Amino acid sequence: MQKELIPILEEIHKAFIDGNGTAGILLTAILANGHVLLDDIPGVGKTTLAMSASRVLGLEYRRVQFTPDVLPSDITGFSMYDKQSGGFVYMPGVVTAANILLADEINRTSSKTQSALLEAMEERQVTVDGQTHPLKNPFLVIATQNRVGTAGTQQLPFAQLDRFLVCLKLGYPDFEGQMEIIRDRQNGNPVDAIKQIADCGQVLSMQNAAQAVTVKDSLVAYITRLAIATREHSDVELGISPRGALGVNRMAKALAYLSGRDYMIPGDVRNVFLPVCGHRILLKQESGQTTPEQILTEILEKVPVPDGEK
Repeated sequence: MQKELIPILEEIHKAFIDGNGTAGILLTAILANGHVLLDDIPGVGKTTLAMSASRVLGLEYRRVQFTPDVLPSDITGFSMYDKQSGGFVYMPGVVTAANILLADEINRTSSKTQSALLEAMEERQVTVDGQTHPLKNPFLVIATQNRVGTAGTQQLPFAQLDRFLVCLKLGYPDFEGQMEIIRDRQNGNPVDAIKQIADCGQVLSMQNAAQAVTVKDSLVAYITRLAIATREHSDVELGISPRGALGVNRMAKALAYLSGRDYMIPGDVRNVFLPVCGHRILLKQESGQTTPEQILTEILEKVPVPDGEK
């Protein structure tokens, strides 16, 4: 692992007990300049993980608790008439002040408000009354949604799900992890003790280094074969989109950088394939009890790894 990234993960782990490498995947997604969806039951640390990552990286953090009464203008901003100037003045929304926007329980707001994030997520800008306003760089959305308590929720459209680079499930901690969580919170919140290790400029530098990782044509072909295999699978209604295939490439490059390499290997692709693609395929109704993860695992087993590659 890159030496400068080790203390970053160590600081995150002060507050977030990580039993399945979720923090590492989140950091990889940030290095890939991608948005993250944390999809799990309440109380497993989704908000804690997002707050910990923003603090240790020195990024501006804003949180929106999504409810049915949150309006699109709360997110993107709005124009207000100014008497003194005799014109309209742009009043910024929450996205313009954030490097990391925590969209908490994003499925509890209206579809109209959910869609207000689409332009910000895709183009890192918002347009209000015909005027375009760029966002901070980097700008990342970390959204959470719960898989229980669906009353009053609005399921994310498939097109918006496709804009999240990865979808992560945290799961319950094991016995030792649960004990550690209770111990750490006897006298306060460990998030308050997290130290800033990096700053915005360093994050941008790491993102650029991850983007510069070398990718052989054989690995481009490998990613392409994996994507096409999802589209041709008999149980899949909608396979991996071109955006999804690009996401696999970006995430695998970031993982290579995180691992201390300036070149990608097939193992990078295989390790990111499920978190990048699990939320991007739509199964046919007749597929029964089959899950997207099972389909993707099957495809990884069937599609040959490039000859001569590590």
